[in-house]
Order: sequence, then C-alpha cells, then structure tokens
Amino acid sequence: MIDVKVPSVGESINEVTLLKWTKKTGDYVELDEVIAELESEKATFEVNAEKAGILKTMATEGDTILIGSVFASIDETAEKPAVTVKEAVHAKPVSVKNEAPVTAVSNDIKASPVAAAIIADKKVDTASISPTGFGGKIMKHDVLDALNNPGKKSFAGVELFSRNVRKERMSNLRKTISRRLVESKNTTAMLTTFNEVDMGNIMDTRKKYKDKFKELHGVNLGFMSFFTKACAIALSEWPSVNAYLDGDELIYHDYADISIAVSTPRGLTVPVIRNVESLSMADIEKKVVELATKARDSKLTAEELTGGTFTITNGGVFGSLMSTPIINIPQSAILGMHKIQDRPMAINGKVEVRPMMYLALSYDHRIIDGRESVSFLVRVKELLEKPELLLIGKDPVKALLEL
Repeated sequence: MIDVKVPSVGESINEVTLLKWTKKTGDYVELDEVIAELESEKATFEVNAEKAGILKTMATEGDTILIGSVFASIDETAEKPAVTVKEAVHAKPVSVKNEAPVTAVSNDIKASPVAAAIIADKKVDTASISPTGFGGKIMKHDVLDALNNPGKKSFAGVELFSRNVRKERMSNLRKTISRRLVESKNTTAMLTTFNEVDMGNIMDTRKKYKDKFKELHGVNLGFMSFFTKACAIALSEWPSVNAYLDGDELIYHDYADISIAVSTPRGLTVPVIRNVESLSMADIEKKVVELATKARDSKLTAEELTGGTFTITNGGVFGSLMSTPIINIPQSAILGMHKIQDRPMAINGKVEVRPMMYLALSYDHRIIDGRESVSFLVRVKELLEKPELLLIGKDPVKALLEL
C-alpha cells in the first residue's frame, strides 16, 4: 500500500484545499495518472499517482489538508481489472435515430432537440433563456418559460422572483488575493497617473504582418508583445519604476521580469515572463500563450507566479475604458491597459477619428516621484505610437545623426 501525501509547494505554504477528486475510491489508476486537484494560496496543481493500483481516498472535496499529510492510498498489489463486455458496449458512442439534427441553433448552444426546434421556430433569443438541464443544457420548459415571461430572465436554474441566498466557502486563492490587495492599499503610497495612446500604427503593423508572423513563428501577433517590449525599454530608462522597497533599502533590477495579470475561473493569477528585455516579439507572444493556457488549466508552478519586477494588466479585454489598477506588491508599479475606442482627435489642426486607448500607471510614491512616473508613461506612449522605436529604442534618423 502506497501513501499519497500532499506535496510541498512553497516555503510559506502550510496547507492546501482539496478542490476535486478526478478518480474515486475503488478506481484502478495508472502510473502518473491525475487523481486529484489541490489549491494552495498561490495556485492550483494536480497530484499524480506514484504507482498503478486501486485508489482509496481519505479526504472530502473542500477539505483543508496540511502539507505532508496522507490524503489517499494506492494498493499497488491489486491486479488491473479486465474490461467487461458491458463496459465495452457502453464505451462505444450510441447514436439516437429519433433525434432530429439541430441546424438552426449555434453549435455553442446546448439544447434538447425539442427545445432547439422551438427556438428555431419562434426565433427565441437564447440569451433570454435560463437553462436547467445538465451541464447548462436548454430544455423544452426553459424555452417555454422564456416565451411566457418576455423580458424577464432569472438566474440560471432558479425560478423567477427568487429570494434565495447562497453561502460559499472562500477558496485559499481568493483569500490570498483579498489579503494581498488590502495589504497593497494599506502599505503603499499609491497614486495613479493617466495618458492615452494612439493604437493606429500598431494595428496597421499587425494587419500588415500578422499572416507572415504566424507563418514564420507559429503564434499570433498580439498587443501584449508590443506593450511588454515598450515597458522593458522604459523600465531600463526609469529604474525606480522597476525597483522594490526592502526596509530602508531600494532594490534595483537590471532586467525586466514582467508579470501578466490573467483572469481565471478561480480568480486572478499573475504569471511572470522572465527577461523580457532579452526576448524577441515572437518569444514574448509564445510565452504569453503558454502562461495564459497554464493559468486557465490550473497548471502554473509556484516559480512561474513569483519574482516579477513590474506588472501589466489588461482590463480592455472585458470592455473597461478606464481604471486604477492596484500595485502587485512588493513591486512598485503596475500598468493598466484598456479598451481601444475610436475617438475624435486633433491631428495637425484637423479632427481625425483615431483608435485610442487610455493607459493608467499606478505607482508607489515612496519609491517613484511624479516626474519619473509621468516620464515613464510618456515613454511607453511614444514607443507604442512609433513601433519602429522598439527595435533600438530611438528614432532611426536621430540614431544616424547621433542625436
């Protein structure tokens, strides 16, 4: 019998929460097969079977478990059960001939055949329907409720005019986010400065080169590589924005480890891209995709979540036009990106409609003065409005003339 213990996930972490069992007691598990998902105060991670055998669970989903504790066991002496004829039959896909194919409902919408037929016939807006079927499936009575109560929409699976309240235990990750945000507000002299950037040149560059870029590098050309590269250059020129305060000492960094805020179903995580100043645009895009995918799949390691020197957060993907982001301590500054919106701008004495984005830099005034914060943000704006400056950090003509 092999004991399955909670692995160590960091020096300061003493306990974790059991999110879910992916296998249950009595199941035969293979070597390295995932048996459970655990959550620490920093991230979620999977536990794999160290041996093949029959699993016995010793904890319940939602339990808080100490690091090093035994929460399951595997009987490695048990023989692998043979697949029965009944199981083999059920493992094959079963076709239902009586169900008519649904062609009038989007593939993204899950609905029973009868519900789909009514939706198509009555042209019901699926956004007005509260699904009650398993896995968010729309059933016949859900569509009829929407038709009988036009303009009224209950919460999914709840009757109209409900007065129900629910209690849910706060996850370790959510508790950590709450604690760190309050600590940041209470321990820093936080101030925010704003500017706006014309995204036209970047959008034109992406449109012109996106196909060739993807063909050569196997990844899409997004906005994040432009922003992280611009910030890395600006951080090298304004080192206090890239510094920490440790007691009475300022710790400067001769590199840019930029944290990227990623929203996940379990909360906000901030994985780090190391040495952005030394990466190409394609390297950055690949790293952004890798970290975002890991974050959403709860596969980020503790190392990937620690050690950033500066943070970028993009509220624009959710439609935010303006915000004041909170500093990701112990860092001293965070840049907030926002929604790109066409606005009338005065260009050379004429009004032109340009794709504009508001930028917000929240910074710790104990470390960064107003001149430094404003100059940093103006430099980021300059680098973004003239993407060619990202190559050598200055205007090619000025570089030629050594100005």
